[in-house]
Amino acid sequence: MQSNTSFTIDPKIDAITKRIIERSRDSRKAYLANMENARKQGPHRGVLSCGNLAHGFAACSNNEKADLTGLTKANVGIISSYNDMLSAHQPYQQYPDIIKQAVADVGSVAQFAGGVPAMCDGVTQGQPGMDLSLMSRDVIAMSTAVGLSHNMFDGALMLGICDKIVPGLLLAALTFGHLPTVFIPAGPMPSGMPNKEKARIRQLFAQGKIGRDELLDAESKSYHSAGTCTFYGTANSNQLIVEVMGLHLPGASFVNPGTELRDALTKAAAKQVTRLTDLSGNYMPIAHIVDEKSIVNGIVALLATGGSTNHTMHLVAIARAAGIIINWDDFNDLSAAVPLIARVYPNGHADINHFHAAGGMAYLIRELLHAGLLHDDVNTICGKGLARYTQEPYLEGGELVWKEGAAVSGDNEVLATVKAPFKSDGGTKLLKGNLGRAIIKTSALRPGKSVIQANAMVFESQHELQQAFEAGRLDRDVIAVVRYQGPKACGMPELHKLTPPLGVVQDKGYDVALVTDGRMSGASGKVPAAIHVTPEALDGGLIAKIKDGDLLRIDAESGELTLLVDEQELAKRSVSLPNLASNYVGMGRDIFGAVRTKLTGAEQGACSLFDN
Repeated sequence: MQSNTSFTIDPKIDAITKRIIERSRDSRKAYLANMENARKQGPHRGVLSCGNLAHGFAACSNNEKADLTGLTKANVGIISSYNDMLSAHQPYQQYPDIIKQAVADVGSVAQFAGGVPAMCDGVTQGQPGMDLSLMSRDVIAMSTAVGLSHNMFDGALMLGICDKIVPGLLLAALTFGHLPTVFIPAGPMPSGMPNKEKARIRQLFAQGKIGRDELLDAESKSYHSAGTCTFYGTANSNQLIVEVMGLHLPGASFVNPGTELRDALTKAAAKQVTRLTDLSGNYMPIAHIVDEKSIVNGIVALLATGGSTNHTMHLVAIARAAGIIINWDDFNDLSAAVPLIARVYPNGHADINHFHAAGGMAYLIRELLHAGLLHDDVNTICGKGLARYTQEPYLEGGELVWKEGAAVSGDNEVLATVKAPFKSDGGTKLLKGNLGRAIIKTSALRPGKSVIQANAMVFESQHELQQAFEAGRLDRDVIAVVRYQGPKACGMPELHKLTPPLGVVQDKGYDVALVTDGRMSGASGKVPAAIHVTPEALDGGLIAKIKDGDLLRIDAESGELTLLVDEQELAKRSVSLPNLASNYVGMGRDIFGAVRTKLTGAEQGACSLFDN
């Protein structure tokens, strides 16, 4: 279905898009030239020697060998993040067989090209393994590149869903941008314990009012089956962004695993990629889908729903892989132009299943398109025009069909309208000042908590802060500074464990905030948090010179992040580098030294894959 409706883009969105296009002119041109050069080599099996090709299809059936030798039928490479420890990725176990049969049904071939690692921040939070989390994105990208490097494929299918996996797959897919590529999600687990109740129990545990048995029981009722976690963190932000960028089938993101509709969407996605190859006459590579307008659409949708702040890094790196240059000014200015029209935990009480039931992606895209906040004139895996994504999938008589999605919200507490939003802005703000640049997520802040001025208490790990909390030292107006958590220092781990203790202190009536060069991601909520501070402490950032008792100011309204200490005093201060040796040994961290030291700053994507 082609878009038959004309949408007028909002002048503010248009102006930001145009400046990104202009800023990226040379790099985007060079990228597209590289992708066209790769395409001109033709079906890549045609350049392989007989020995090369024999190795490439040695395990195939005789019919498949004949198809691949003839160079008239597509060969689709499958990249999967399957493992059966992580709930979000466990459903992918059966996908390759489903995909291979679906592709065979339309006369083509699919081969499993490679697996990529998939780690979970939920398992590793507060543990040494978390130090590998952000770096795993680049490992996933490199692993995907290895899988696609055999010159055997006309298209690709990417099976990934969670925090670093989808960004890593996207980075690699754009490196092979001449290939048509479709992303296939697995969907969220059914709803369990309400997120508000889960948060309440976590705080009770932090206060010592319940024991570990009660906490584990609550967590197990929250994370209880196969599928993605149901809160709106980075994993579900990934799915929303990928769909708005036209890389999923319409309405595919939030269908639960293990359902007939989920399997039907997987089969349809597998068939769709064969229709986009250079052999089909309808060539549509991912390089022609992910452009400046597509990137802006992804950011707009993220902001309109209060999604994960991790994407202030991931989308920067993803755009860079496509020759597009974006920065935090773009996020800030788009946030000012885009209202918040979704409330999903931690920005509200609903989970992602409630969002889906209230109208989900079809409603969201329709509302933003009609308000001129999304570009309709983009390519997608389903053709030209994002309006196709205002439809949602159904099964009728066992057949997959699409119908127009909800035009009216099914729950006004979960999905609002652009004219009557939950907030007039997208809830992501750029902070600037003598401490550098940082991001703050304001969409979940309580009234009166946008401006915090208080004395600093300095920590060099989240564990030190936890100890101070347990000793009662945080019971005051305080801005906690947790530093040496940036990319070069220790790989920039998530700091999830900071949320419960700081939330407890805030609930006691104190003014509380956080300043860190680390990450808080989609789980950041009611406590004001200036995160991703750059330059980081290990890279010469002023955050390294803060002392206990220094006065700090965070103003999420004006965009200020200031250390209120005289410049002459700061000039006298030296930096005492803590002993970080324990961050570099054990749990695999020993072998990531070269990656860690090459990581760029947070605003440059915290990425090791590109030359600075």
